[in-house]
Amino acid sequence: MMRLSIEVPRELLQAIKLPAEEVPVRLKRELAIRLYAKGLLSFGKARQLAGMTRWDFHDLLAEEGIPRRYDVEEIEEDLQTLEELG
Repeated sequence: MMRLSIEVPRELLQAIKLPAEEVPVRLKRELAIRLYAKGLLSFGKARQLAGMTRWDFHDLLAEEGIPRRYDVEEIEEDLQTLEELG
């Protein structure tokens, strides 16, 4: 697994109006939302980056006013699920 670290100056971290322990999780979620909104990540990959279930990430996108796109990856996942159920 490749790991990416981002250096954020302490004064900027302190300026984020969240408890310190919430900042890393929130930054990953914000990044996932923006990359999905710009079409740079699929729903599944953005959800994975955010560390959320499919349904929780779907709800988060709705809260943020980000429209869902139904892409090829999701169609394939749905088809696979249907085959497993059927």
